[in-house]
Amino acid sequence: MVVSADDGNPLTQLTLDQLRRRTSVKWRLYPPDVLPLWVAEQDVPLAPPVAEALRRAVELGDTGYSYGTAYAEAVGGFAAQRWDWADFPVGRTTLVPDVMMGTVEVLRLVTGPGDAVVVTPPVYPPFYAFVTNAGRQVLEAPLGADLRLDPAALDEAFRRARAAGDRPAFLLCNPHNPTGVVHRPDELATVAELAARHGVRVVSDEIHSPLALPGARFTPYLTVPGAQNAFALLSASKAWNLAGLKAALAVAGPDAADDLARMPEEVSHGPSHFGVLAHTAAFRAGGPWLDRLLDGLDANRALLGSLLAEHLPTVSWRPPEGTYLAWLDCRDLGVPTEASGDGPPIASDLAGPARMFLDRARVALSSGHVFGSGGAGFVRLNFATSPAVLTEAVSRMGRATRA
Repeated sequence: MVVSADDGNPLTQLTLDQLRRRTSVKWRLYPPDVLPLWVAEQDVPLAPPVAEALRRAVELGDTGYSYGTAYAEAVGGFAAQRWDWADFPVGRTTLVPDVMMGTVEVLRLVTGPGDAVVVTPPVYPPFYAFVTNAGRQVLEAPLGADLRLDPAALDEAFRRARAAGDRPAFLLCNPHNPTGVVHRPDELATVAELAARHGVRVVSDEIHSPLALPGARFTPYLTVPGAQNAFALLSASKAWNLAGLKAALAVAGPDAADDLARMPEEVSHGPSHFGVLAHTAAFRAGGPWLDRLLDGLDANRALLGSLLAEHLPTVSWRPPEGTYLAWLDCRDLGVPTEASGDGPPIASDLAGPARMFLDRARVALSSGHVFGSGGAGFVRLNFATSPAVLTEAVSRMGRATRA
């Protein structure tokens, strides 16, 4: 299979042979005959401003410790331009190693051992593992049938969380992984109202925030009325494919500044200096590259819809509004599903349709059961790849269902 080159679309610039020379988990967990569309890595080259920043650092031997607020200032400029967040609070930010490590450290600030943290399944599997390993308990408020936040479920979960401990929290996924829902301002305002009513602190994972696709607009949670005591975690990791260059930003609302000030100093030692340089360059100068990527993802989203209709007509989905993740309902395929075992779900666990597609089609997808309640029988597909790879993968999946 040959991946075509196209100067405009980052998703068509690398051949499959080039991708298979990568040593990251996406390309090394499974054998070479498997097409990996599971973990959230993109099949793209580095954005030129990021590559140049890293090249310059290597030439200078700039491999020391990070310093200053350049990262926060770059995010502030991006937020003002893209999200109309004109008063981004550079002074209420701190560097953290990555979004999930930063999330845990924030939860340590605003909750205590044994307190409840509400999540909205199906949701990013590490939410369960990280919260549990931090000594907090997970409470679920499942999404509605439309895969959007369910105010009634949140109200009940917040009530139970408050009854379970003195300092409950809500871990919001904004935009939502795996469904690709981009929460509307009115939905986030409802979250803020419910959180205030029940005394729940909101921590918003906004790692996919630059990836609102055409037709949707991202709303930063901290810009919503009533979110003054909340936190957000931001990073260039997903949008510019920088997961291996560790750096993220924790941002506090005005009423959470004192909490952020209690963040242990050693947390800010975790980010890589190269990571900070790369993420800063992405937010500061990576906008044109991101726009070309979003156009490519929009085209792949449409292509995926056509491919599913042709090859997997019994598989249903709601095209995502953001991210590069598709949540596919495979329950009508008649493949037996397995519930997750005891303990937090692990992203690489496979069951049901994901196991069948790996074994029969040699396509690796994320298994729905690891995303919590409501995930069994689903798979998550990463469509941040070339149209050729996407076409081959879905064609294989279709053939596997007819075998």
